[in-house]
Amino acid sequence: MKAFTGLIFFVLAAGFLLSCNNTSLQKISYTGTTQGTYYRITFFHPDTAVSQQKIEEVMNAFDASVSVYNPASIITKVNAQNAPVVVDDWFLDSWSIAKDVSEATDGAFDCTIGPLVEAWGFSFRDKVSMNQDIVDSLLRLVDYRKVSVEGNTVRLEIPGMHLDFNAVAQGLSVDVIAELLESRGVTSYLVDIGGEVKAAGTKPGGANWRVGIEKPVDKAGYGENMQAIVQISDKALATSGSYRKFYLKDGKKYSHTIDPHTGYPVTHSLLSATVVTENCGYADAWATAMMVLGPERSKEFLVGRNDLDVFLIYADEQGELQTWATEGFKTIME
Repeated sequence: MKAFTGLIFFVLAAGFLLSCNNTSLQKISYTGTTQGTYYRITFFHPDTAVSQQKIEEVMNAFDASVSVYNPASIITKVNAQNAPVVVDDWFLDSWSIAKDVSEATDGAFDCTIGPLVEAWGFSFRDKVSMNQDIVDSLLRLVDYRKVSVEGNTVRLEIPGMHLDFNAVAQGLSVDVIAELLESRGVTSYLVDIGGEVKAAGTKPGGANWRVGIEKPVDKAGYGENMQAIVQISDKALATSGSYRKFYLKDGKKYSHTIDPHTGYPVTHSLLSATVVTENCGYADAWATAMMVLGPERSKEFLVGRNDLDVFLIYADEQGELQTWATEGFKTIME
């Protein structure tokens, strides 16, 4: 599925001056690294409300639950054992999101895709020489329906299965930090972790938060080319893209998005999918699901769904960039 998240978004820094009616508010900004990427958190409040140290403590605790890159994490223990493992609420939240999106997309999204992601070379392990026999042997390990969850215990029913919450956890971590801010009385904020974003309220003066969506160009630097700019408030955004994480072999480009039904990287023309919804964990998972479905199946899936606003960037038959947006997404574009 999604082995990493690039800097799909960047927050457009403008209009942060306090109005005369909000002189008691302070602009507080924190930046740093987490989950192998950056974080940027900006909020307005009369006092500090939440320290950067506290935010990083929560991020580290979250990482200790659901990061496959952390050898001591709960998910690593689940993947290493055939016996039930007691998990925490963050793990269960990640699983709940993954399961919901898997069921809704008939398995186009599947958090047990990890062994195939690793084998294709989009993880921390070395790529293997792939052929149909290897793909078939790994496909038998991919089936979210073989994850047994009873209360707060989890067991993988097929030996060798691996859970991978990379297409959920980064977005969910945004929700976790947003909840922390709200618990301290912060109502105006923007949390950005590796391009997954959640905004609440407005900036002093009443302006919404502005976020840029990158044009999917292989050689462009992060934030250099914007395909679109949106204004959001009390919403979350996430983007999944195939244009930065890939490799070339024998003149063919292999995307890091793996189709759980075939076991192979997707070959359709969708380059990036941006999803706006209430929760960033769900936005993250839905964006990855769109990258598996491709542009036409995504459009069909979205018919009648008013809970998701989506922006797709794809290549036409001539290789030219084209875009498509739901009606709801058009209302937040500048």
